[in-house]
This record gives sequence, C-alpha cells and structure tokens, in this order.
Amino acid sequence: MKHLVRALLITAAVVIATAQAQVTITYWQYDFGARIDAMEQLIERFNAENPDVIVVQENAGPYASYQERVAAALAAGEGPDVVQLFYGWAGAWQRAGYVEPLPAEHFDEEWIQSYFIPMVESVKIDGSYYGLPTAVRALALFYNKDQFREVGLDPEAPPATWDEFVEAAKALTIKRGPRFERVGFGIAPNGQDHHVVRTVLTNQLGTPPYSADGTEVLYGNEIGAEALAFYTSLQTEHEVGVNEFVPGANGYREGFINLESISMIIDGSFAIGNVRTNAQFDWGVAELPTFDNGVQANFGSFWMNGLTANAYASPEKLEAASRFVKFVTNEESMQLWLDVVGELPAARTLVADPELTADPVFGAFIAGLAYAEATQFVDEGAQRSAMVDAINRVLLEGADPLDSILQAAAEDQALLDAANAQ
Repeated sequence: MKHLVRALLITAAVVIATAQAQVTITYWQYDFGARIDAMEQLIERFNAENPDVIVVQENAGPYASYQERVAAALAAGEGPDVVQLFYGWAGAWQRAGYVEPLPAEHFDEEWIQSYFIPMVESVKIDGSYYGLPTAVRALALFYNKDQFREVGLDPEAPPATWDEFVEAAKALTIKRGPRFERVGFGIAPNGQDHHVVRTVLTNQLGTPPYSADGTEVLYGNEIGAEALAFYTSLQTEHEVGVNEFVPGANGYREGFINLESISMIIDGSFAIGNVRTNAQFDWGVAELPTFDNGVQANFGSFWMNGLTANAYASPEKLEAASRFVKFVTNEESMQLWLDVVGELPAARTLVADPELTADPVFGAFIAGLAYAEATQFVDEGAQRSAMVDAINRVLLEGADPLDSILQAAAEDQALLDAANAQ
C-alpha cells in the first residue's frame, strides 16, 4: 500500500510540475476558412512537438471588424499573444502599440534577411521587424477558359497586353439592351483593383507610387491620371465591366467562381484555394498584362504573425510565442499553407523551387513576385480609401481622372506627413 501511495504521489507531482511548466499562447486571425483550417493543422503539429506549450487559436470574427476587435481586446489586457495582421497595417499598429518588435534574442536579423524573400523588409520599422509571414501573395489574371472557347478565344493564349485584354473582355461581355448578363472583367475597386491603379499601372507607365523613402506621393501627376483613366475606361468607354456587378467586397470573386457572370478578374494568390475548390469550369491563371512598352509590374503583399504586448508578460511566454512564430514560418509550414490556402511560400528556397515555378497555376504568381512591389503603407485603410474614392469619383460622378487623382494624392500625402511627424 505504501508503495502504491508513493507511486501515486510521484505521478501527481509530475503532472502538477508539467502543468505548471506549460505556457499557453493565444493566436488570433480573422474568419477566413482556409487560413483557419491551415493554422489549426499547424497548431496541432506544434503542440505535439512542444508539450511545454499549448497554442489555442481563436477566430476573431469577420475581416470588417477584425482590427477593432484586436484593439478593444488589447486595451482591456486581453486578446492574443500572437496575432495575424496585414503587412500594410504594421506602421499604424506599431504606433498604436498593438504589436511589439520581434525580440532580437530570438530572431536574428541576418537569418531573417537570408531566409525570407526581400518583401519582408517592408515591415522593418526603426530597425526592428514587427512580424514574419508564412506566405506571400502577388496578383494575377484569373480567366474562364470555357467562356474563352465559347467566344472563339484561345484558352491557352490569355491576353498579354492591355489592348488584348480589352478586346478579349469585349468579346466575353454579353449585354441585352441596357442590361449586362455577363461582364468580361470584374471591376472591383475595393478588391485588388486599387492596387492595380496605384501600384501596377503607374509603375508600368513610368512612375512608382511613392518615393523610395516613403515620404512623398508620386502618382499625383499626368501618369497617375493616365493610369486612372485607363482603368475607369473599362466601364465608362469600353463597357466591359460594371463596378460591383455582383455586390459586396468579394462580389467580383463570387461572380467569377460561383455565378460565372464574370469572365476575368484580377485577384491575389490567396484566392487559388477558393477557385480550385468551388469553380465548376475550366479556368486558368496568367501574369498581368502590360502596355505596349512591355514594362511589368505587380503588387505583392502578405499577412504576418506578430507579437502583442501580452507575449511580453514573462520571459517564458515570450520565448514560447517566439518559438511558435518560428514554427509557423518554417519550410514545412509554408508547404502546408500552400497546399491548403494557395498562398506562396515566403522562403527564398521554396519560391525558387523549379516544380513550383513551372506549375500552371502557381507559376504566374511566382513570376509576378519577381517584379512585385510591397508598398510600405502608413495607414493601409485610409490610403486604400483615398484610391477607391478616386476611382468611384470617375465611375459614379463623372469626375475628370486628373482632378480625381490629384485629390487622392493630396489626401495620401497628408497621411504620410502625419505618420512621419510622429
């Protein structure tokens, strides 16, 4: 009996010691099905390999209210230890105190620079990194091959220039009197198209959107007006698309995938999983068209994993949170994320994988990464609104493209000046 009691006491002591040694980490991201699924799989693997740490994922609700929920939770001393945030929010979140710098004792700068693609440098603020991505994204042209065949277009020869794009979109558009039954292109200022105007078209026409040091808006000129005029002409002149033909921020994607009422869209690699799972037709992906000058440009972006002040509650929690961030950004995690979500790996070695670059779907995005620009926003939401408003003034109010782009540039410059003043 004494031996049994002693054994039970020892077992209980081990259990208590193990429980006391465990650190619990809370992870937040917004409600995006494929990402939630991928992270659950990664957390299961991490917890199995790291019995001293328990990571719990909490779904923080829809994208529209995500930032507000994070802010409210952290202000109350609650919420995540590790948080997923869009790279374009890094500046605003850093100033607001929502994210803290990655601790140098756990994240070597030379390792970050050698392991990740250069795009990661866009979240280096005052010499410190504020997060690391599992995956990165670029833009590409999704198109319905079946509808190409229907109107006599070669499904294996998607438009390479914007002139070809306009002609293809015209052929694909179906209009009965004043009513569109199908549009050739899904115009979506609130989707990815504000990036198309600001970053893709301006760079293709000869000017970057911002100065190299990020302090000056450069698109407030004739080139910016030309970019805006071309984009809006898809509706106002060529009549190959209608703003929010399918209502909602993601209506353009819904119209392409499920309704088949939109023949072509410009979207990010994050949409691959959705298209692959739900599209009931033959579809393809191509690099973004260019003007006749042949200059290529693309917008690159990523969601990253950052640490909040909660992770700094103790050295043990900080180490555990840092270990988790490293785990979800290792090559095996990036490969799982690619398979489940469709977003591209952020590691230099994986992006250079010949099998990936030759893939008929991923290849176009990989090619786009080579010339993609990740804009270092100071307030992504407000800067997005400035460009979306510029587009809508032309489409909905008949404003002159030059006047509209000058107004957007002035609003954008005020945001830069305010951030730099801080």
